[in-house]
Amino acid sequence: MITTTAIDAVLLDCDSTLSTVEGIDELALRAGVSGDCRELTRAAMDGDLPLEAVYAKRLELIQPSRSDTEWLSKHYIKHLTTGAETLVNMLYTHGIDVYIISGGLKPAVLGLAKALGVAGENVYAVDIFFNDDGSFLDYDRASPLARNGGKAEITRMLMSDGKAMVCIGDGVTDLEMKMANVLFIGYGGVQYRERVRREADVYIEDQSLMLAWPYIATGNRAQGG
Repeated sequence: MITTTAIDAVLLDCDSTLSTVEGIDELALRAGVSGDCRELTRAAMDGDLPLEAVYAKRLELIQPSRSDTEWLSKHYIKHLTTGAETLVNMLYTHGIDVYIISGGLKPAVLGLAKALGVAGENVYAVDIFFNDDGSFLDYDRASPLARNGGKAEITRMLMSDGKAMVCIGDGVTDLEMKMANVLFIGYGGVQYRERVRREADVYIEDQSLMLAWPYIATGNRAQGG
């Protein structure tokens, strides 16, 4: 059943949604371990492997440094998705809060958020830790965003004060946000994923994220069933 209600917030994925790149794959290419990491990412985003089965493996292969995450932040901004900046501005103009919910590395995602005018406290991503010399130490292994179901947990937490939300993303880990009983808009303008197209409430294949706006503006929210 679909009912019409005001939308208070929109939750956006980062990789292959707000930016046309998959950050972890770009870091893998930079580190010279692209082949192994790209297949792990594909398997996780297509739902063939649980995210927690690949997250540590990719970072162990890449060993991203502080300077690598700074580079990735600029790379995200350089490759903003068509309509991303316009959509975020439109949301704020209409009094709708914007959150970025990502399984990416938080320092890099924060840089993208700042460029889009999204407050740092509205960014949920995976913290990464460095040694004193800036080399890779570890990541937040307790983060829900480093495993399947984590985005749904974050969404439920943000909805605890009764906010009505729309979620937008490209992967199966984004699709899981439907478990929080929100309208889920699948975005296939960068990466087409058949399962996401099949199970999303709305699916956009065009490159422009602005095509999500009419669904947000009407305030249509899935109520299950």
